Amino acid sequence: MAIATINPADGRTVEVFDPLDEAAVERRLARAQSAFESWRLTTFAQRAELMHRAAELLDQTNEQVARTMTLEMGKPLAQARAEAAKCAKAMRWYADRAEALLADEHPAQEDVRDSGGASAYVRYRPLGPVLAVMPWNFPFWQVVRFAAPALMAGNVGLLKHASNVPRTALALEDLFARAGFPQGCFQTLLISSSAVEAVIRDERVVAVTLTGSEGAGRSVAAVAGDEIKKTVLELGGSDPFLVLPSADVAAAAERAVTARVQNNGQSCIAAKRFIVHTDVYEEFLSAFTERMRALTVGDPAAEGTDVGPLATEQGRTDLEVLVGDAIGHGASVACGGARPDDPALADGWYYLPTVLTGVTPRMRIHREEAFGPVATVYRVADLDEAVAVANDSPFGLSSNVWTTDDADRERCVRDLRAGGVFFNGMTASHPAFPFGGVRRSGYGRELSGHGIREFCNVTTVWSGS
Repeated sequence: MAIATINPADGRTVEVFDPLDEAAVERRLARAQSAFESWRLTTFAQRAELMHRAAELLDQTNEQVARTMTLEMGKPLAQARAEAAKCAKAMRWYADRAEALLADEHPAQEDVRDSGGASAYVRYRPLGPVLAVMPWNFPFWQVVRFAAPALMAGNVGLLKHASNVPRTALALEDLFARAGFPQGCFQTLLISSSAVEAVIRDERVVAVTLTGSEGAGRSVAAVAGDEIKKTVLELGGSDPFLVLPSADVAAAAERAVTARVQNNGQSCIAAKRFIVHTDVYEEFLSAFTERMRALTVGDPAAEGTDVGPLATEQGRTDLEVLVGDAIGHGASVACGGARPDDPALADGWYYLPTVLTGVTPRMRIHREEAFGPVATVYRVADLDEAVAVANDSPFGLSSNVWTTDDADRERCVRDLRAGGVFFNGMTASHPAFPFGGVRRSGYGRELSGHGIREFCNVTTVWSGS
C-alpha cells in the first residue's frame, strides 16, 4: 500500500510520500537510542513541563489538526476537533500524575523481615525505545494514549502509523518537537508494513505496542515473541449493547446511535451487536431505527454531517460483503443496507447507516467485526440468553448494559467476557481508566496507571543491611 493522503470523501489522491530507506531508518533508530540514554535521567517535573507545552500547542492548533484528520480518514469535523481536545487532556493528565503513578512501592515490613532483608522496595524504570504500530481510525488519539505515558515514564517513542494518514503522523512528530522534547524522543517512521519486522528485530527497540486488526496483531506478536520483546495489543472488537427490561429505552436508543456510528462506525469499541430483551425489543428497535435513518450522511468537512465516508474503498467493500452475506442468509434490513443514492457522494466511500435484524450464527456478521455504520439487533428471552449471545464472539474488548436492576449489574460484571462493562452509557476511553480487552481483542492495558507501567522495568530493590 502506498504511503499517501487520499481524501475518502472523493477518492482523490492529495499527496504521496516516499518511504524512508534503510539508511534513514537506521539514523532514526540510532537517534532514539541516544535520546533515551539522556531522557531516562530527566526528572518527572522536566518531562511534565514539556508535556504541558505539547498540550497547549495542540489546543492552539486544534482546527488545523482536526482538518488534517478529516481530510485523511473522513472523520466528521466536529468529532476530529473533539479528538484533538481529548489528546491534550490526556497529555495533561499524565503530566500531572506520572510521578505518583510510578512512585516506589514498599512491601509490608513483616514481609521484608521474613525475606531476611532490612529494607526493600519496587521501582518502575523505563525500558527504552518503544515502537508503536498505530491505525488510522483515531489517528491522533491512538498515538497520544501511547506516547503520553511512555514519554512521561522516561521511554522514547517510534511511530509506524497507518499508510493512509502520513500527514497526521508527521504532525505528531512535529508537535513533540515544537514542544521542546529532545531530538529522538518521538519520531515518525514513514515505512511500509513490510519494513516493520526489521524494526522490531533491531536490538535497540525494546518493546512494541499495536492497535489494529487481528491479522496485524498476530504478525507483530509473532515477530516480537521470536525476539522475546514485550508487546501490548489492542485489536478488534464486536461489542455487545444489552437493553434489559428495567432500562430507560428511549435513552438507550438515543445513546445506541452514537455508540454505533461514532467515527463513521469505524471504532473498535463501538457497540455493534444490540441484544434486546423481548419485553422492550419492539420499542427499542423502532426508536433506534428511526434515529439511524435520520442521520445526515455527507461531506465530513461540513458542520452538519453525522456520518462521513469510510476511510478506505476496501473497507466499504468488506462491509458490503458482510451485509450481503447476512441478507443472503435471511437477515432483514430495517434501514440502510446500501450506498447513498446522492450523486454528490458517488465518488466517496460512503455507506448508509444500517440496521439488520434476524441475524443468526450462520451469518459471518454474527462473529466478524463490522467496521462501519452497520448494527445488528437481536431479540432475547431473558438475561441468560442475553449473556450467551453477548459472549458468542471471538472478541472481548468492552460491553454496554442498560439496566437499573442491581442483580442484573452484578451478573453482567461477573459473566460478560470483556475488558470493560459500561452501564447506562456507552463505552469510552478516559486517561483514568485502564483500556484493553481479552480473547482476540488483545492483551495488556493502555491508559491509567496500568498503561504507564506496561513499558517499565518493574525492579525489586532489596537490601540485607
